[in-house]
Amino acid sequence: MQASRILTVWACTLALATVAQAQQPPQPAAQPPAQPPAAAAGPQVTPPADYVIGPEDKLGVLFWRDETMSAEVVVRPDGRISLPLLNDVQVAGMTPDALRLVLMAAAKKFVAEPSVSVVVREINSRKVFITGQVTRPGSYPLISPTTVLQLIAIAGGLSEFADSKKITIIRPGQKEPLKFNYEDVRKGKNLQQNVLLKIGDTVVVPG
Repeated sequence: MQASRILTVWACTLALATVAQAQQPPQPAAQPPAQPPAAAAGPQVTPPADYVIGPEDKLGVLFWRDETMSAEVVVRPDGRISLPLLNDVQVAGMTPDALRLVLMAAAKKFVAEPSVSVVVREINSRKVFITGQVTRPGSYPLISPTTVLQLIAIAGGLSEFADSKKITIIRPGQKEPLKFNYEDVRKGKNLQQNVLLKIGDTVVVPG
């Protein structure tokens, strides 16, 4: 008799526990960690060590967990970019990391703990130029160390009408152009004239 009563009490307790558990509201599913804005997956370039932001450069500004403030921007000729809420920001002459700190400070007016990344999509402010008797004259980005000979090769090489012994390099701020004798350099002579190009240099290949 005593055993039957204990068994009955145990069964009632189990039933009540089952009912109570069924009445509890379902627990929300665990939220996945915040994902970076889709722009984070876009193309990037690795800037050279001395890189600073300049006009025509394309940047990705990524505010983590605040995608509405993120933007893909091109630096205007006045050296500024426009961002949601922050409006115009002067960026020319800054490194990407310095810009990141500036944007973090400015965003504190709108976000409690802003987290910002600045990625370089395209570098268009660092250019050199080649004109005259080459296959593809024009402007070329100066992203890595490049010599006169390398730029000629990038431009498709000399045309059949080129005067390869009288090539010059016009350098901003320098009165006298630098001279470059393609034939000498090709033969391993006077290699010091095969200088590393600087931003704004123009290589002139006469005919």
